[in-house]
Amino acid sequence: MWSIFWWSSLDHEAFSDGKMRQLLTDIFSFEDRPRFERIGFLIFLLLVLIFPWIVTSAYGRAVAIKFLLFALFGLGWNLIGGYGGQVDLGQAKNVGFGAYATALLIVWGKVPFWITIIPGMLIAAAESFAIAYPMFRLKGHYFAIATLCVALVWKELFIFWDWTGGARGVELPIRSGADFVYMQFNSPIYYHYFIFFLFLLQFFFMNWFRKSKLGYAVQAVRDNEDAAASLGINVYRTKVINYTITGGLGALGGSFMAVYYLYIDPDAVMPLDLSILIAMTVMVGGAGSIWGPIIGAAILIPLDMYLGAWLGAQKRLGIDFMIYAIIMMFIAAKEPKGIWGIIERSIKKQGMIKR
Repeated sequence: MWSIFWWSSLDHEAFSDGKMRQLLTDIFSFEDRPRFERIGFLIFLLLVLIFPWIVTSAYGRAVAIKFLLFALFGLGWNLIGGYGGQVDLGQAKNVGFGAYATALLIVWGKVPFWITIIPGMLIAAAESFAIAYPMFRLKGHYFAIATLCVALVWKELFIFWDWTGGARGVELPIRSGADFVYMQFNSPIYYHYFIFFLFLLQFFFMNWFRKSKLGYAVQAVRDNEDAAASLGINVYRTKVINYTITGGLGALGGSFMAVYYLYIDPDAVMPLDLSILIAMTVMVGGAGSIWGPIIGAAILIPLDMYLGAWLGAQKRLGIDFMIYAIIMMFIAAKEPKGIWGIIERSIKKQGMIKR
């Protein structure tokens, strides 16, 4: 699936000239990043790999799975919100497209999970492409409001359409044992490594993207559209392609949600608060950084699940949202680049950044 997106932005001569090795280097290499980032990434990988064997509680494992899911969502949103500099508040619709494509294909035709991912991502990408042309005539908060309105319209349509199950939603058939065709498991450990695999796919795609011709063009447009246009970059086309890829990547996490929860409805996979939480994950962690979505998800998701559950038991609903608002205001005042910006700045002051 990723090859479809890559092909739209890669020079086709890359393959004919025997540059596949360079492509693989761009995907898997972090030599352009400081040493502390590479070490931190290895530590992160190790922690995720051993986590389900250290934490044996079902709730703790569920928190880890949701953390990886929102890190996955954040990586996709980071294309438009971080590298593109656009505030998109409608990513939940793309999550919904992926979730419904997977759920309906499995229920209607018993299609294997790995095949259902493709139409889900294609539908989300095609819809994003179709609405990108009129929406990118808007800028700033007008663009954000437009993305929000489009997502709300899609949610209402899925509620009233009978073929999607309407407000009743779609329930997937439960299968016994470990089923790697439909990706249903009895143990959360399987789901942990399953979402970790999907996360790594998207993470390495993002590592390629930030070093690609398209990635540099997207960042140039974000920094100064007029200057980018003077360099020969098609500003409008670059924005549309970036938004299209963002839509397709959002559907990947939705497909996982369908087989993980085994039940979906518009309120579960297309709510407004999902779009906001995805955006907050990147903004808090650090927009425009490959590490930002991971840091943001590592803070907000445990905070949401543990603090939200505790406050709910105390019948103090809404306080967790006040805490989110305080975090956002603190980050915005202290460092607009998010927590990653604070970390990077403090390390630079100590002179610890080495190649």
